[in-house]
Amino acid sequence: MKIYSYNVNGIRAAMRKGLSDWLQASNADVLLIQETKAQADQIEEQVFSDMGYHTYWHSAEKKGYSGVGILCKQEPDHVEIGCGIDYIDFEGRIIRADFGDLSIMSVYIPSGSSGDARQDVKMTFLNDFQNYIQELLKERPKLIIGGDFNICHTEIDIHNPKSNKNTSGFLPEEREWLSGFLKLGFTDSFRLYHEGEADHYSWWSYRANARNNNKGWRIDYNMASEALREQLEDAKIWPDAKHSDHCPISLDIS
Repeated sequence: MKIYSYNVNGIRAAMRKGLSDWLQASNADVLLIQETKAQADQIEEQVFSDMGYHTYWHSAEKKGYSGVGILCKQEPDHVEIGCGIDYIDFEGRIIRADFGDLSIMSVYIPSGSSGDARQDVKMTFLNDFQNYIQELLKERPKLIIGGDFNICHTEIDIHNPKSNKNTSGFLPEEREWLSGFLKLGFTDSFRLYHEGEADHYSWWSYRANARNNNKGWRIDYNMASEALREQLEDAKIWPDAKHSDHCPISLDIS
């Protein structure tokens, strides 16, 4: 099974830039989408169904904001919309599909870059999300969480760690949270196959020609729970896909 995660930064804009052609070529079994910035009735679902995908969306209450989705070739046994925490579900940040004993979640963790108030929301989200996942693992131990975490974990995950040490997305408390999250029993699948390798990023600012100069951040992850460790086969980042300020990341499992 090939699982992709992609923050599309507006699915309608990404479609105009050739997202559907990329998806056709990728042959993804599952595509986890973040930041749809659309209500379900604003998305060209027929394009995806013509390619053989079942589509599921969790949009924010606020139009043109946030939103996550799952596209999958196999119909899930169950789809869980949201997590039951009102302020999180109001922003459309979590959706999960279950296939037998395997669960695959798309998550879009808030950014704190717009100011202190949103940074506080982000830190509250991180705590509540971790508690939610701890409980979910008891019921669904085979769990993949793919999405935009809005956190670089280590210095090799960001192009300039020294100048960004006080920047949201690379704050010590955020990085510490991510370390703790991995200790719940998750593998950062990309690092499993690319340990110690620098200059691999999944997001670039639109400013200062950052993408062409590869001055980016690795903030998108496919996390796999310990119960799936033996089934992991490969993980990659696809920087040549340019439908967004992010690029897709993939995880192959047996």
